[in-house]
Amino acid sequence: MPLSGKRILVVEDEPIIAFALEDMLLEDGADVVAVGSLEEGLDQAEAGVFDFAILDINLHGEKSYPIAFRLGSKGVRFVFASGYGDAEHPEELAHVTTLTKPYVLADIRNIAVGG
Repeated sequence: MPLSGKRILVVEDEPIIAFALEDMLLEDGADVVAVGSLEEGLDQAEAGVFDFAILDINLHGEKSYPIAFRLGSKGVRFVFASGYGDAEHPEELAHVTTLTKPYVLADIRNIAVGG
């Protein structure tokens, strides 16, 4: 299982999408921490130790960029996720991959494992 042993943070405000993504990652061997708000995501990014993160861009009308900056400062790889296609990010985050929902496990594997 390609994601075996990887600790992944999922920040997603839509419960059905979060549960489906969490199940997909767990089945692939990952250890998953899923939260649904900017505040919870910031708390996890600060306190937790992660190999990778998937950040929904829009969290109840707030952008997940503060979480991205915190993870980046700790050297954690991450991607953004959006149901609206590719998004324009702040210049400092323009290099970050944006996955389009619905999620494709192969895309997550490729990025999380170092592709």
